[in-house]
Amino acid sequence: MRLALGLGENGMMRDKWYRLLWEYVKQYRLTVFLFLLFTGIYAGVFSLYNLEEEAVLYAGYICMFVGSVILGMHFFLFVREHKEREHLLSEIEFMYGELPRPKTLPEADYQRMIEELGRISAGYLTNWKRERQDSLNYYTAWVHQIKTPIAVMRMYLQGEDTKEHRELLAELFRIEQYVEMALSHIRLGSRENDFVFRNCELDGIIRQAIHKYAPQFIRRRIKLIYEPVSMTVLTDEKWLLFILEQLLSNAVKYTPEGTITIRVSEDKKLSVTDTGIGIAPEDLPRIFEKGFTGYNGREDKKATGLGLNLCRQAAKKLGIRITAESEPGKGSTFILDLKEEKLEIE
Repeated sequence: MRLALGLGENGMMRDKWYRLLWEYVKQYRLTVFLFLLFTGIYAGVFSLYNLEEEAVLYAGYICMFVGSVILGMHFFLFVREHKEREHLLSEIEFMYGELPRPKTLPEADYQRMIEELGRISAGYLTNWKRERQDSLNYYTAWVHQIKTPIAVMRMYLQGEDTKEHRELLAELFRIEQYVEMALSHIRLGSRENDFVFRNCELDGIIRQAIHKYAPQFIRRRIKLIYEPVSMTVLTDEKWLLFILEQLLSNAVKYTPEGTITIRVSEDKKLSVTDTGIGIAPEDLPRIFEKGFTGYNGREDKKATGLGLNLCRQAAKKLGIRITAESEPGKGSTFILDLKEEKLEIE
């Protein structure tokens, strides 16, 4: 609840001030009740003794004036303390140990509770960070270790060009993808990340992704359409490449035959379009949700529902807007908006 509002919010300002006044009255309702009670007692006693009305009213007016001034000042302090507490609340993670000096015993008790909860929370957070870092270190080591047997299997399978070996190589390629996805999932969920932003040649990043998926295009006889571009973008090359690879992976997976087109517009919008099975209209709004596989995923029992979610997470870290368009039976288009003005570096 903010007290400093713009001129266009006069109605809200009035309501919020009234609400604060109501909260003030509720907080000091016992004092108000006693004041009214004592006023009634004095008025009754004065009337019984037939005191001069002018003297009574004069004393009453003085009391009302002095009381109004004191209550006004007290209400002003009430509002100011409320604003100070709001400020503390916005930074409570760092300022819970700098609470204002308590004025009453209950306030002191509550502050001790808050400080103790803060210390407990900080301890849990430290342990969580340590355990998460241990997990990241383990998965990183595991990924690097698993690459060795994968490379050995690839070498054996490439020794003889047979249909069986080509199929096994395709499955081995999928294993490599899932291994990289596992590590990317851990890294993206960590506060400590390895994002390095610099001006990158977009054509070079696209060619890396195409080169990686070239065997899949050949194996599935999918035509690739791409015209080289001369354009630089401010981004992290590794993570933009990861997003592009995931989009190509989905395009290849759901395009039994046809073409995949990569285009870059003059306003730095990179699109990946396929002529595959498309996405059902009811699934389109949810395709970036974690674990959501939709109709296509239920048909393809191997779908995990993680790839596009990781794309959205990585795109958010890069300050890139990712959107999708699709028509069932005609294909899908995924668009990455790479304009620098939308980049947010944390």
